[in-house]
Amino acid sequence: MIKVNALGDACPIPVVKTKNAIKELKGPGLVETLVDNEIAVQNLTKMADQKGYTVKSEKISEGQYRVLMEIGKEEAAGDEAAEPDSAVMDSVMTDAAVRNGTVVVISSDKMGRGDDELGRALMKGFIFALSQQDQLPSTILFYNGGARMTTRDSVVLQDLLSMEEEGVEILTCGTCLNHYGLTDSLAVGQVTNMYTIVEKMTLAGHIVKP
Repeated sequence: MIKVNALGDACPIPVVKTKNAIKELKGPGLVETLVDNEIAVQNLTKMADQKGYTVKSEKISEGQYRVLMEIGKEEAAGDEAAEPDSAVMDSVMTDAAVRNGTVVVISSDKMGRGDDELGRALMKGFIFALSQQDQLPSTILFYNGGARMTTRDSVVLQDLLSMEEEGVEILTCGTCLNHYGLTDSLAVGQVTNMYTIVEKMTLAGHIVKP
């Protein structure tokens, strides 16, 4: 078993360290990662689920969590057969689909600079207009102040839910939700990390940033 100490590490370092440890196994085995927050646990669990690893997590003490991944023979063989750049996290969609798709990036609950009230109204209108397009984006990324828009009190929640029902992938930065005290308020899509945000943006066919 390989043990990874990611206590105190910011997103996406726990995921990166764990993926590197899995590579070091060079076959079936166990990787144990220690982290200090629930968002890191969620990110590691999501990565394990995507790769087909068996994963268990537990809270050891206040501010300390243990995530144990079991890499089986079939999963290890799949990793060995992957391309050299396979450090990039797997996505629900194939790379080709992401490259051909449009990724919308929202980093604030306001659109433009100037009057904040106007900015919020513009962003609300943007999300609504986006939901009415004939061709919807493949992914919408929310980070920093934009993380507020995927929570229970969001004025655009219904528009986002309707797009999710149509197959749009909605991802919100977990570190950002945690920073604003909104970790338990996410109401649409999934929590993600900076590794995946970078992946989605670099593989996108088009990026739209209002």
